[in-house]
Amino acid sequence: MRGPHVPTGHEIPTQLPDVGVVLATHNRPVLMRRALESILAQDYAGRIFVMVVHDKCDLDETLASTNPARTVEVVENGRTSGLAGARNTGVLALKTPLVAFCDDDDTWYPQKLTRQVAALQAVPDAEFCSTAMLVDYNGNEAVRVAGTDSVSHEDLLRSRMSMVHSSSFLIKRQDLIDGIGLVDETIPNSMCEDWDLLLRASTRKPIVNVDEPLVKIQWGGTSFFYQQWDVKNTAHKWMLERHPDILGNAVGRGRIYGQLAFGHAALGQPQSAFRWAARSLRANVREPRAVLAMLVAARLVSAETVVDRLQRKGRGI
Repeated sequence: MRGPHVPTGHEIPTQLPDVGVVLATHNRPVLMRRALESILAQDYAGRIFVMVVHDKCDLDETLASTNPARTVEVVENGRTSGLAGARNTGVLALKTPLVAFCDDDDTWYPQKLTRQVAALQAVPDAEFCSTAMLVDYNGNEAVRVAGTDSVSHEDLLRSRMSMVHSSSFLIKRQDLIDGIGLVDETIPNSMCEDWDLLLRASTRKPIVNVDEPLVKIQWGGTSFFYQQWDVKNTAHKWMLERHPDILGNAVGRGRIYGQLAFGHAALGQPQSAFRWAARSLRANVREPRAVLAMLVAARLVSAETVVDRLQRKGRGI
């Protein structure tokens, strides 16, 4: 991936804020280098500082660069093992006014930061910005947009808004540290850490959203959480404990109960699956996850088949 002209340190417009990027990685060196290349190829005219945070894997010192326009530093996760600790390590090591996240199996389109910084500057009180995404599931591509330029707390209670992906996040660093709060390192296996962060951020200010697919998200076998249903169930229950206001929204309550139903069905636990499905349908009789969970629990279709069909369309459970 090769972007347009990358500025040297002498050409950087001073009115553009420096952007720090946390690229957390764990044993995916080829994919990580692809992600890094997409960050360095941004057409953003300001300075970009990339912090490549290695989590439970050997440091690759060859990635380091002292280019003043596109600096790359390599560090080890010095906090809780996992994605949340790695991201916080990067945020705290950076000194830039803006910080962004990129997963090591995802990539950015060249105009991402330019569009997002302009969007944040257009809403001076905003703290957090996202974009739409293009999902690549084993070669099948699907665009997911939110249909809005502002994502509210109520939107995120009603739906996870999966198209608002963590690899698109751009946040004012000081607001993240002092107001929103860092990525929660207590969440099981760092699963749902992005939804938790969005919910906390949106209680303060709406999320500014550039509703263009400016990030390419890799789904399928490259995901560490692909079909880890026990982890997903535990994380969803953690979310209900941490954010009980989800239960105050009937659609949101039905959705997360439906996800728990499907997770138990996929694990071969039909009694639990039917119990959660019943709770889901009582909250929202139109919740499709509950129906899918019952079909899987009754062995009329496999969980793998359902997930495959959904992810081909850029959707998940």
